[in-house]
Amino acid sequence: MLSRLLIRTAFWLTGMALLLFVPAGTIYWPAAWVFIAISAVSGVGIGLWFAKHDPELLAQRMGPMFQRGQSTADKILVALLLLAVCGWFVITALDAGRNVSSQMPMLLRVAGAVAIIACMCVAFLTMRANTFASPVVRVQTERKQKVIDTGPYAIVRHPMYAGAIFYFVGVPLLLGSWIGLACVPVLTAIFAVRIVLEENTLRAGLAGYTEYTQRVHWRLLPGVW
Repeated sequence: MLSRLLIRTAFWLTGMALLLFVPAGTIYWPAAWVFIAISAVSGVGIGLWFAKHDPELLAQRMGPMFQRGQSTADKILVALLLLAVCGWFVITALDAGRNVSSQMPMLLRVAGAVAIIACMCVAFLTMRANTFASPVVRVQTERKQKVIDTGPYAIVRHPMYAGAIFYFVGVPLLLGSWIGLACVPVLTAIFAVRIVLEENTLRAGLAGYTEYTQRVHWRLLPGVW
Protein backbone atom coordinates (compact mmCIF):
# COMPACT_ATOMS: atom_id res chain seq x y z
CA MET A 1 0.00 0.00 0.00
CA LEU A 2 2.76 2.46 0.96
CA SER A 3 4.81 1.79 -2.16
CA ARG A 4 1.69 2.24 -4.28
CA LEU A 5 0.95 5.53 -2.50
CA LEU A 6 4.45 6.86 -3.11
CA ILE A 7 4.48 5.76 -6.77
CA ARG A 8 1.07 7.29 -7.40
CA THR A 9 2.06 10.53 -5.65
CA ALA A 10 5.29 10.74 -7.65
CA PHE A 11 3.36 10.16 -10.89
CA TRP A 12 0.81 12.85 -9.92
CA LEU A 13 3.52 15.38 -8.99
CA THR A 14 5.45 14.67 -12.19
CA GLY A 15 2.32 15.27 -14.23
CA MET A 16 1.64 18.61 -12.55
CA ALA A 17 5.27 19.65 -12.96
CA LEU A 18 5.16 18.91 -16.69
CA LEU A 19 1.89 20.82 -17.09
CA LEU A 20 3.50 23.84 -15.43
CA PHE A 21 7.16 23.93 -16.36
CA VAL A 22 6.88 22.85 -20.01
CA PRO A 23 4.40 25.59 -21.02
CA ALA A 24 6.31 28.09 -18.87
CA GLY A 25 9.50 27.24 -20.74
CA THR A 26 11.58 27.35 -17.57
CA ILE A 27 12.12 25.55 -14.29
CA TYR A 28 13.19 28.82 -12.62
CA TRP A 29 9.74 29.54 -11.28
CA PRO A 30 9.86 29.68 -7.45
CA ALA A 31 6.09 29.87 -6.96
CA ALA A 32 5.60 26.67 -8.95
CA TRP A 33 8.16 24.86 -6.80
CA VAL A 34 6.36 26.06 -3.68
CA PHE A 35 3.12 24.67 -5.13
CA ILE A 36 4.78 21.33 -5.91
CA ALA A 37 6.22 21.19 -2.38
CA ILE A 38 2.85 21.89 -0.74
CA SER A 39 1.24 19.22 -2.93
CA ALA A 40 3.95 16.68 -2.12
CA VAL A 41 3.94 17.20 1.65
CA SER A 42 0.15 17.26 1.94
CA GLY A 43 -0.38 14.34 -0.44
CA VAL A 44 2.12 12.06 1.26
CA GLY A 45 1.16 13.18 4.77
CA ILE A 46 -2.56 12.62 4.28
CA GLY A 47 -1.91 9.35 2.47
CA LEU A 48 0.27 8.00 5.27
CA TRP A 49 -2.37 8.91 7.87
CA PHE A 50 -5.07 7.02 6.02
CA ALA A 51 -2.74 4.09 5.30
CA LYS A 52 -2.61 3.64 9.07
CA HIS A 53 -6.14 4.64 10.13
CA ASP A 54 -8.38 3.84 7.13
CA PRO A 55 -6.55 1.78 4.49
CA GLU A 56 -9.84 0.81 2.81
CA LEU A 57 -10.61 4.45 2.09
CA LEU A 58 -7.06 5.01 0.82
CA ALA A 59 -7.50 2.07 -1.55
CA GLN A 60 -10.71 3.67 -2.81
CA ARG A 61 -9.00 7.03 -3.31
CA MET A 62 -6.17 5.41 -5.24
CA GLY A 63 -8.56 3.46 -7.44
CA PRO A 64 -9.18 4.28 -11.10
CA MET A 65 -11.24 7.34 -12.03
CA PHE A 66 -13.50 5.15 -14.16
CA GLN A 67 -15.03 2.14 -12.41
CA ARG A 68 -17.71 -0.49 -12.81
CA GLY A 69 -21.02 0.76 -11.43
CA GLN A 70 -20.15 4.37 -12.26
CA SER A 71 -22.72 6.05 -14.49
CA THR A 72 -21.83 7.08 -18.03
CA ALA A 73 -22.73 10.67 -17.15
CA ASP A 74 -20.21 10.70 -14.30
CA LYS A 75 -17.51 9.20 -16.53
CA ILE A 76 -18.11 12.01 -19.01
CA LEU A 77 -17.98 14.65 -16.25
CA VAL A 78 -14.79 13.18 -14.79
CA ALA A 79 -13.14 13.19 -18.22
CA LEU A 80 -14.29 16.76 -18.80
CA LEU A 81 -13.02 17.86 -15.40
CA LEU A 82 -9.62 16.23 -15.95
CA LEU A 83 -9.27 17.94 -19.32
CA ALA A 84 -10.40 21.26 -17.86
CA VAL A 85 -7.93 21.08 -14.96
CA CYS A 86 -5.04 20.12 -17.25
CA GLY A 87 -5.92 22.98 -19.59
CA TRP A 88 -6.18 25.32 -16.61
CA PHE A 89 -2.65 24.44 -15.47
CA VAL A 90 -1.31 25.05 -18.97
CA ILE A 91 -3.11 28.39 -19.31
CA THR A 92 -1.86 29.45 -15.89
CA ALA A 93 1.71 28.48 -16.80
CA LEU A 94 1.57 30.31 -20.13
CA ASP A 95 0.28 33.41 -18.38
CA ALA A 96 2.38 33.51 -15.23
CA GLY A 97 5.42 31.40 -16.09
CA ARG A 98 6.21 32.47 -19.66
CA ASN A 99 4.67 35.91 -19.94
CA VAL A 100 4.77 38.91 -17.66
CA SER A 101 1.13 39.85 -18.20
CA SER A 102 0.15 38.87 -14.68
CA GLN A 103 1.59 40.87 -11.79
CA MET A 104 0.33 39.36 -8.56
CA PRO A 105 1.09 41.17 -5.26
CA MET A 106 3.09 39.08 -2.80
CA LEU A 107 0.29 39.28 -0.23
CA LEU A 108 -2.07 37.58 -2.68
CA ARG A 109 0.54 34.93 -3.48
CA VAL A 110 0.83 34.12 0.23
CA ALA A 111 -2.97 34.03 0.47
CA GLY A 112 -2.96 31.57 -2.41
CA ALA A 113 -0.58 29.24 -0.58
CA VAL A 114 -2.77 29.46 2.53
CA ALA A 115 -5.87 28.66 0.45
CA ILE A 116 -4.21 25.55 -1.01
CA ILE A 117 -3.27 24.36 2.48
CA ALA A 118 -6.85 25.07 3.62
CA CYS A 119 -8.12 22.89 0.77
CA MET A 120 -5.90 20.03 1.90
CA CYS A 121 -7.13 20.43 5.49
CA VAL A 122 -10.77 20.33 4.36
CA ALA A 123 -10.05 17.25 2.24
CA PHE A 124 -8.44 15.51 5.23
CA LEU A 125 -11.34 16.35 7.57
CA THR A 126 -13.85 15.23 4.94
CA MET A 127 -12.20 11.87 4.36
CA ARG A 128 -11.68 11.32 8.08
CA ALA A 129 -15.41 11.82 8.61
CA ASN A 130 -16.49 9.82 5.56
CA THR A 131 -14.82 6.50 4.86
CA PHE A 132 -16.99 6.23 1.72
CA ALA A 133 -15.44 9.34 0.07
CA SER A 134 -14.77 7.66 -3.25
CA PRO A 135 -13.51 9.65 -6.26
CA VAL A 136 -16.36 8.26 -8.39
CA VAL A 137 -20.12 8.71 -8.07
CA ARG A 138 -21.69 5.41 -7.10
CA VAL A 139 -23.35 3.79 -4.08
CA GLN A 140 -20.87 1.42 -2.44
CA THR A 141 -23.21 -1.42 -1.60
CA GLU A 142 -20.27 -3.80 -1.20
CA ARG A 143 -19.05 -1.67 1.72
CA LYS A 144 -22.54 -1.13 3.18
CA GLN A 145 -22.38 2.62 2.58
CA LYS A 146 -24.43 4.80 4.89
CA VAL A 147 -25.21 8.50 5.12
CA ILE A 148 -22.54 10.57 6.86
CA ASP A 149 -23.76 13.72 8.61
CA THR A 150 -20.94 14.46 11.04
CA GLY A 151 -17.87 16.70 10.79
CA PRO A 152 -17.92 18.97 7.72
CA TYR A 153 -20.98 17.07 6.44
CA ALA A 154 -22.99 18.77 9.17
CA ILE A 155 -22.28 22.12 7.47
CA VAL A 156 -22.53 21.38 3.74
CA ARG A 157 -23.49 18.24 1.82
CA HIS A 158 -20.36 18.27 -0.36
CA PRO A 159 -17.43 19.51 1.75
CA MET A 160 -14.80 17.99 -0.56
CA TYR A 161 -16.05 20.14 -3.42
CA ALA A 162 -16.28 23.15 -1.12
CA GLY A 163 -12.62 22.66 -0.23
CA ALA A 164 -11.75 22.41 -3.91
CA ILE A 165 -12.86 26.02 -4.35
CA PHE A 166 -9.98 27.05 -2.07
CA TYR A 167 -7.69 25.10 -4.38
CA PHE A 168 -9.07 26.63 -7.57
CA VAL A 169 -8.61 30.12 -6.15
CA GLY A 170 -5.32 29.44 -4.37
CA VAL A 171 -3.36 27.92 -7.25
CA PRO A 172 -3.55 30.91 -9.64
CA LEU A 173 -2.99 33.33 -6.77
CA LEU A 174 0.17 31.52 -5.67
CA LEU A 175 1.43 31.07 -9.23
CA GLY A 176 0.58 34.65 -10.15
CA SER A 177 -2.00 34.32 -12.93
CA TRP A 178 -5.04 36.55 -13.25
CA ILE A 179 -6.13 34.54 -16.31
CA GLY A 180 -5.95 31.33 -14.28
CA LEU A 181 -8.08 32.98 -11.62
CA ALA A 182 -10.63 33.98 -14.27
CA CYS A 183 -11.05 30.28 -15.16
CA VAL A 184 -12.30 29.39 -11.67
CA PRO A 185 -16.04 29.83 -12.48
CA VAL A 186 -15.73 27.29 -15.32
CA LEU A 187 -14.16 24.65 -13.05
CA THR A 188 -16.70 25.37 -10.32
CA ALA A 189 -19.56 25.01 -12.82
CA ILE A 190 -18.37 21.50 -13.76
CA PHE A 191 -18.31 20.60 -10.07
CA ALA A 192 -21.83 22.01 -9.65
CA VAL A 193 -23.16 19.77 -12.41
CA ARG A 194 -21.46 16.77 -10.81
CA ILE A 195 -22.97 17.64 -7.44
CA VAL A 196 -26.48 17.48 -8.92
CA LEU A 197 -25.68 14.14 -10.57
CA GLU A 198 -24.22 12.78 -7.34
CA GLU A 199 -27.22 13.83 -5.29
CA ASN A 200 -29.62 12.21 -7.77
CA THR A 201 -27.60 8.98 -7.52
CA LEU A 202 -27.53 9.03 -3.71
CA ARG A 203 -31.21 9.87 -3.38
CA ALA A 204 -32.07 6.92 -5.59
CA GLY A 205 -29.73 4.37 -4.02
CA LEU A 206 -28.69 5.38 -0.52
CA ALA A 207 -31.18 4.99 2.31
CA GLY A 208 -31.65 8.13 4.38
CA TYR A 209 -29.97 10.52 1.96
CA THR A 210 -33.15 12.43 1.12
CA GLU A 211 -33.76 13.00 4.84
CA TYR A 212 -30.17 14.19 5.18
CA THR A 213 -30.69 16.83 2.47
CA GLN A 214 -33.63 18.12 4.48
CA ARG A 215 -31.45 18.53 7.57
CA VAL A 216 -28.41 20.04 5.83
CA HIS A 217 -29.75 22.56 3.34
CA TRP A 218 -26.59 23.79 1.63
CA ARG A 219 -24.79 21.81 -1.02
CA LEU A 220 -21.55 23.76 -1.43
CA LEU A 221 -21.48 27.16 0.27
CA PRO A 222 -23.58 28.01 3.34
CA GLY A 223 -26.05 30.74 2.54
CA VAL A 224 -25.33 30.57 -1.21
CA TRP A 225 -26.11 27.11 -2.66
